[in-house]
Amino acid sequence: MIPDIERKSPEEIKAFQEQKLAETLRYVSGHSPYYRRIFEKHGVQPEDIRTLEDLARIPVTTKDDLQQYNDDFRCVDRENIIDYVTTSGTLGQPVTFALTEADLERLAYNEAISFACAGVQKSDVLQLMTTMDRRFMAGLAYFLGARKLGAGIIRVGAGIPELQWDSILKFRPTYLIAVPSFLLKLIEYARQHGIDPDQSGVKAVICIGEALRNQDFSPNKLAAKIKSGWNIELYSTYASTEMSTAFTECEHGQGGHHHPELIITEILDENGTPVPDGSIGELTVTTLGIEGMPLLRFGTGDMVRGHTSPCRCGRNTIRLGPVVGRKKQMIKYKGTTLYPPAMQDLMTHFSEIDSYVIEVSRNELGTDEILIKAASSKPSEALLQEIKDHFRAKLRVLPGIEFHTPDHINALRFPKMSRKPVLFIDKRQE
Repeated sequence: MIPDIERKSPEEIKAFQEQKLAETLRYVSGHSPYYRRIFEKHGVQPEDIRTLEDLARIPVTTKDDLQQYNDDFRCVDRENIIDYVTTSGTLGQPVTFALTEADLERLAYNEAISFACAGVQKSDVLQLMTTMDRRFMAGLAYFLGARKLGAGIIRVGAGIPELQWDSILKFRPTYLIAVPSFLLKLIEYARQHGIDPDQSGVKAVICIGEALRNQDFSPNKLAAKIKSGWNIELYSTYASTEMSTAFTECEHGQGGHHHPELIITEILDENGTPVPDGSIGELTVTTLGIEGMPLLRFGTGDMVRGHTSPCRCGRNTIRLGPVVGRKKQMIKYKGTTLYPPAMQDLMTHFSEIDSYVIEVSRNELGTDEILIKAASSKPSEALLQEIKDHFRAKLRVLPGIEFHTPDHINALRFPKMSRKPVLFIDKRQE
């Protein structure tokens, strides 16, 4: 199930997207209070933008813009809204998105072709290990995508290894949709209760929320630990509420595939200029075919690499590498630029570490300080020294590292009303 446009040449894909862009510009100019103001302020007429390169005439829309003018992005009357979702508020207050019937259909189509990218077929059964409640888009998208594809779905929700294994053994799903680190808890539960994961019938997991690969697409420490305990295929997927679109790996594991019928992508440097192929920049997107709250040149805040070489699967679309980090989470530490995922990958190396959080703050000199707080079932000076040596070897700098009780770490990782575990706490704005 590869859409025809994804097999076209780059030139054909570009021409197709420019046609869709013209339709989107006409729509937002007629229906979006926010973008009408932007066009007027910058002297832009929709017909002035004929190519993807012309998009540079429109300023980037930021998360702050979405928070400050949230209602002004809505392009439909209230009676046409079918569903309300909110972002998880990773870097600030959550933002509300209003979806129409057509938007939900688009969301289902996106997830269906994304599942197909990871090899899911109508004959498969997926077990959903993420919430569908609390105005969360992801769980809804997975459910709608499975229905669109015709596959079965088991809505178990997040957490509770015992319940997950009960469903796996009873219903025999072939795919799981889960946060990768939770798979380690499933493996440990199976080990303690005499369950052989390799005999469960699960053949693959579509992994959300955490990276599985290094920047060269080799498996990272987390992926290696999962595979050592469970012989299953792992597929990375990257998405956000704002773009209502996913980038999912195919069987070749060389980055998440772009769906050009749904979204225009730019990867920009700090000056708003496209970066060279394979260089790191901020993913900036223009959504196509959205009625409720379309976005033009929305800066996701995610720092990524784009790859344009053809994939062996037959798709000719751009592929996104693993997210390097969040733009606002960049840390300047002792002359080195760091992002939290690099430190998270190093902490995953230690089986003795049960949980942790990374805190960054500013010292009296105005420079960044990093403190990693960890919980371990076997804390010791030897383990602490081993962690320090590992950081020096891999990152060439050493953050502060402390052991704390599991209860203290869990209180930091799961603040009230959070829908996701918090691994990074930024105190620089306090």
